[in-house]
Amino acid sequence: MSLAPFSRYVRRGAMVAVSAIAMSGSLVGCAHGGQMAPTSNDANMPTQSAMAEVPPPPAPPQTKPEPPPVVIPPLPVATDAEARAEAHNLQKEMRQKIARYTPFSPSRRATFVQMAKDAIEQDGTKIDRPQVVMVVDRAETVQRVNFVLAFPDAPWESLGGAPVSTGTTARKYYYITPTGVFHNTIDRLGYRAEGTKNKFGIRGIGAKGSRVWDLGWHTAMKGWLPQHETGQIRLEIHATDPQFLEWRLGHSASEGCIRIPAALNQIMDHHGLIDAQYEQAASYDRRFSSLLLKDRVPLKIAGDLIVVIDSGSGTEPKIDPLASKRQLP
Repeated sequence: MSLAPFSRYVRRGAMVAVSAIAMSGSLVGCAHGGQMAPTSNDANMPTQSAMAEVPPPPAPPQTKPEPPPVVIPPLPVATDAEARAEAHNLQKEMRQKIARYTPFSPSRRATFVQMAKDAIEQDGTKIDRPQVVMVVDRAETVQRVNFVLAFPDAPWESLGGAPVSTGTTARKYYYITPTGVFHNTIDRLGYRAEGTKNKFGIRGIGAKGSRVWDLGWHTAMKGWLPQHETGQIRLEIHATDPQFLEWRLGHSASEGCIRIPAALNQIMDHHGLIDAQYEQAASYDRRFSSLLLKDRVPLKIAGDLIVVIDSGSGTEPKIDPLASKRQLP
């Protein structure tokens, strides 16, 4: 056999094998991720390593949502006619519900009104809307509260009131209730009595649920000392034991606070007579809305002023030097 055909066959087979290997190499390279020369469309694209080096964009900063602004409603402003109508209904309710309601004589009413006006003017407080002012006369011969309807530009009117008890000189560590103008502001949150009894069985600030108005710290005379020494007391307005002590209202007997009848406590609480600022705060602060009665009927003439006067002599009360040695129940 001639070797020429066989050599041609070998050359032809070698060419086929080379072609197959070339094609196979191309396929193997693609299957294993081998890189191929970029085409004209891929020439400007970054390589995989270059793309991995590009840092991710920073995450947007997380900000807390701002709370909505507090909207404080304005104080209610009654016309003079509306104010007198509300005051008339209030006076009628006090007559009906307070056992010892006191209308006062014309001269006593005039004293309450004039001394309250003088104290408020001296305090620098402006009456810019018709409102009720709680006026307490600590004079030993009076010991009464009178609610006065104050107007910006009209004569003030007395609505009557009830017996109270203010600070006494008869017991050690008892203070004389200070005179002046006091504001029931939202700087302090009052509270309600728990109705608990002391070791003598006395509910000192009234039956459970009775309101206690906190007027803050004030300087007061120490009623058991003869030299007019003073100290700090937490001045409050509250009821007293309805069974054992309420009948004693009308005489100085407290440790410095202002004790009032339970019926008056309920009327003041129900109508918010000195809660004007509390009523505003209740619209945006749950502490105040939780304290105030759910079924309350606040009046437009509600205010926030408490005025303590002394119509006795215009001076500080006399201190009995033997008072600290007495033992009263």
